[in-house]
Amino acid sequence: MLSICGTDCCSQCEKKEACGGCVKNDGHPFGGICIAAECIKKGGTGELTKLKNTLINEFNALKIKNLQVNDLNLLNGFYINLEYRLPNGQSVKLLEDNNIYFGNQIELPDSDRCYGLTADTQFLLVCEYGCSGKDPEIILYKKR
Repeated sequence: MLSICGTDCCSQCEKKEACGGCVKNDGHPFGGICIAAECIKKGGTGELTKLKNTLINEFNALKIKNLQVNDLNLLNGFYINLEYRLPNGQSVKLLEDNNIYFGNQIELPDSDRCYGLTADTQFLLVCEYGCSGKDPEIILYKKR
């Protein structure tokens, strides 16, 4: 097993050779922070489950149309760190590529677009995007 949290997400990561795995790096992939490893180190699997359930409840409490969250997955920042165009024309990325976040993708009914959800202990992010992350828009960014 290469992961502290027991999910063995490291075995599914395309960049595990460059990283070395969660255990080898004490939960700091590529020098970043893994939300799951931090929870396990703080309070075991109970702490991880508690945070995950709290985040699911917080997303659902937002009452965003067609957003019903049933589960969250561990996701690498470098896969989900989309670049958003702001109203002033600037582009911005909101995540850290080297961190591991909780997140999910929720398909919107009768649409080719999806909601992308990302969270850690500091924030909730809901965005909407097309296929392969095309034309992403920030729906909500909220400090926790």
